[in-house]
Amino acid sequence: MSLTLQLLLALLLYSLTCTALAAENSREQDPNRQLSQIQKAIAEQKSAIAEKDKKRAQLEQQLKKDDLAVAKIARAINDTASDYQHTQKKLTQLAKEKQQLTQQKSRQEQLLAHQLRTVYSTGHHDYLKLLLNQEQTTKIQRTLSYYQYINDARVQEIERFQATLSSLLQVTTEHQEHSNKLLTLQNTQKQQQVALQENKQKRKQTLSALKAQLLNNKQQLAKLEAEEANLVQALKELEKLVKAETNLNGLGQLKHKLSWPVKGKILHTFGSKKQGYLKWKGVLLSAPIGRQVQTIHNGTVLFSDWLKGYGLVTVIDHGNGYMSLYGHNQTLLKNVGDRVETGEVIALVGQSGGQNRSGLYFEVRHRGQAKNPKLWCQ
Repeated sequence: MSLTLQLLLALLLYSLTCTALAAENSREQDPNRQLSQIQKAIAEQKSAIAEKDKKRAQLEQQLKKDDLAVAKIARAINDTASDYQHTQKKLTQLAKEKQQLTQQKSRQEQLLAHQLRTVYSTGHHDYLKLLLNQEQTTKIQRTLSYYQYINDARVQEIERFQATLSSLLQVTTEHQEHSNKLLTLQNTQKQQQVALQENKQKRKQTLSALKAQLLNNKQQLAKLEAEEANLVQALKELEKLVKAETNLNGLGQLKHKLSWPVKGKILHTFGSKKQGYLKWKGVLLSAPIGRQVQTIHNGTVLFSDWLKGYGLVTVIDHGNGYMSLYGHNQTLLKNVGDRVETGEVIALVGQSGGQNRSGLYFEVRHRGQAKNPKLWCQ
């Protein structure tokens, strides 16, 4: 075999050996590379989830701000409407008073004119001449008494006339002031309605952004679990603050005797499935935005604020461990510590807390345990 051929064979053998070694090294490195890629993907996924959770938390916080902004304007509109009705009623009353005083003024003018004509028709007798005249003493005395009576009556009527004029002026001024106030209230209502629509639109945008952050069933369940746990904890804290009141007897003797807090169709019943193993602890009543929410029984307001998952919530203590809860309101009309009577308006229906449609979430609890509201409400 020639030297050249031997060299070629040697080079070929060396090349094959290097290729084999390279392939073996590559096979040894593949698992490490795959593991590294998997770890990188996991880290990226965790980062994406954390960023998504952060964004959702920010949106939920923004939703709270939007709900509170809507609530503030809605309550202002409700107060303005109440003031407007009161002002209209007062205007009607003042208009009636003005009419009566004008008629009274006219009658008094006629009476004074009659008195003056009467005095004139009796003649222009001089008091001094009558007194110096020694004849017909009885007649003189009678005439003087008559003059005195006419004069006293005229003075009294003039005083009454002046009082009528003063009252008429006061009522006319007050009527004008209330008319101006009514115009101001009308302008305020228009401005408040514009502000309300702007805040509603802002809330709608926030809600749309929240919907874009889709949650799978497991995440949705975890979210609802956290919200329910938060509610239960809040109610436990409230129970600690409850002071026994002898005039609050609870709801024990009132089963099937109370009215629902708002008229509407029941969308979700007590005990029905909510998500996973979770069940509804109250009822969800369908009702239009702005409809009045009334307390089912007298009591004291324990909570009046925004609560995650339930929006604007009012909780009322009825005594003996009984509480009622009203959620997803547009605005709350009572403050903590307020005493409320059966049927009193405490809120307006809304869709706060991220709801897609308006309605009222309503619960009845006894010593912290949720009870079926149908046991109390007709």
